[in-house]
Amino acid sequence: MSYACPIAYESGRIRAAAVYCSDGRVGEHFDDFLQNGLGLPRYDRVALPGGPGCLAGHDEAKLEEQGLLDELRFLIEAHELERVVLIQHAACAFYRLRLGVDVERMKALQLADLVRAAFHIRRISPDLHIEAHYARQTESGIVFEPVAVE
Repeated sequence: MSYACPIAYESGRIRAAAVYCSDGRVGEHFDDFLQNGLGLPRYDRVALPGGPGCLAGHDEAKLEEQGLLDELRFLIEAHELERVVLIQHAACAFYRLRLGVDVERMKALQLADLVRAAFHIRRISPDLHIEAHYARQTESGIVFEPVAVE
């Protein structure tokens, strides 16, 4: 069975990528934030468990770190990226289960990991504009807070 998508194809590149966790509970929130909150109608998606946390030098994520750096190198070159958006989110299973981080320490580590991830990306492309955000749950939904990584 085939499916014809009603969305028109746009060949122009936005020259931006977003690195975030693959958690399906927040995927639509990430898309809404990137498209409507940051004004990126399209962007290259790099989604994997832990998202930018994989670039923070954790021994438990060495394979993911190398793969993510290789993917970003490719996108920077092939898609001529100028901007990378990093997003962490509260209650991330990668931090809890893979890294064994207590819920009380998780946010502080995630914020520090955003800074480390930005540092590693700058080593492969110093001219990129890198920004970071932390997504947290509230009673009414998800709020995205900017995180300084400069």
